[in-house]
Amino acid sequence: MILETDRLRLRQWRVGEEAILKTFLGDEQVMYAYEGAFNEEQILNWLEWNLTLYRDKGYGLWAIERKSDGVIIGECGLTDQVIDGKTYLEIGYHLIADAWHQGYMMEAAQAVKNYAFTVLDEKEVVSIVRDTNIPSMNVAIRNGMIVSKRVIKQYRGISMPHYIFKVSQ
Repeated sequence: MILETDRLRLRQWRVGEEAILKTFLGDEQVMYAYEGAFNEEQILNWLEWNLTLYRDKGYGLWAIERKSDGVIIGECGLTDQVIDGKTYLEIGYHLIADAWHQGYMMEAAQAVKNYAFTVLDEKEVVSIVRDTNIPSMNVAIRNGMIVSKRVIKQYRGISMPHYIFKVSQ
């Protein structure tokens, strides 16, 4: 386990948990900001990317386990994102649709921010959010972040405006 909150545990993903990742990464509704759900190969690559991050950086996106029933409801954690030649430490997150609007993502994102500041001694973190993803923007704002920059990311052949939300320690 990496982190624990009142209702959640965050831990590293494990080999063989692709089916759990598919519950949100494979869901069109959850992944609309990515222009669609991930297929099985993309999910496997996502898992391998996180396992590499854990080994090389000591962080990545972590599984969110609900304490009350042990169900994995999503992921939240830290990744390095390079935009316009600058590397940002990002708090990223995905949550199964059935767990939306219950405060879980806010709880996890705040814990990850505190981890970045207290354990990793980072001076700032960001969340990079597509301009159509209002719920994720609200999580960033409630996590104390403000918009610092607007950027265009290319993904699946589409130009996607994003906002970089930032908070400093």
